[in-house]
Amino acid sequence: MSLQKVTINDIIKKKKNGEKIVTITSYDYSFAKIVDDCGIDLILVGDSLSMVMLGYANTLSVTMDEMIHHTKAVSRGVSNALIVGDMPFLSYKIDTAEAVKNAGRFIQEGGAEAVKVEGGTEMCPTIKAMINADIQVMGHIGLTPQAIYEFGGFLVQGKTIEAAKKLILDAKNLEEAGVFSIVLESIPWQIAKLITSSVEVPTIGIGAGSYCDGQILVIHDMLGIFTDFKPKFLKYFSNLGESIRHALNDYKDEVINGIYPNREHSYEFPQQELNKINNWFENADICEEAHKIT
Repeated sequence: MSLQKVTINDIIKKKKNGEKIVTITSYDYSFAKIVDDCGIDLILVGDSLSMVMLGYANTLSVTMDEMIHHTKAVSRGVSNALIVGDMPFLSYKIDTAEAVKNAGRFIQEGGAEAVKVEGGTEMCPTIKAMINADIQVMGHIGLTPQAIYEFGGFLVQGKTIEAAKKLILDAKNLEEAGVFSIVLESIPWQIAKLITSSVEVPTIGIGAGSYCDGQILVIHDMLGIFTDFKPKFLKYFSNLGESIRHALNDYKDEVINGIYPNREHSYEFPQQELNKINNWFENADICEEAHKIT
């Protein structure tokens, strides 16, 4: 299926036209190619790869180099979806110039078309600097996983009046700073609905209810591959983890019992030459012949 390349303007137009935006994470060539074939609007190379691909306990351990490595792989498999690189921990909050440089690496080296930045109003100066450097930015508020030690874990945010007000104001400030969309993570759906109605840029929800302009999930979560924990918002759209285990156990059994590979899965030596090679094998001094070619 031939699709037209999705642009940031297309994402923004979808909100104006009342069309839902479908986004997903991806971290490698093979998955990215499948995702792209399905006509997904936007692929986020998320720092969640720290957990689902690299086995860390949270998103804080993944490095810029690792993020660029995976973004390169994704970009090789994508022709249609918009690719967004996720700015990892410590890559954008220490120094503005360093933040712009790191964001630029996603574009220049990784093949991404935009970056995602966690944080609210406090991040607006850095976001503006990125945009001034011609780097497009997706915002991210609510549960920002890089701040889990501040939050005390992966906890729902915006559950008090003051916290809800801050989320709404943060979203407005991010819009004014120039982001083209805002991820809303793990917040009450009523607050997500208010935010979505108050900004002109699209909102992308993950644990933020149905009133967001679009949705995103971690691909390994929704396919049932990564099952270390299951947040309330997560729905398993498949159980590939179990299917993979069944396949691997079948493979193991067939190898052990000599069933695989059979002739169907084996290459044939030319029959007319087979007697010659067998005769040579039976009569030659293999060690002596081997020494002759060293």
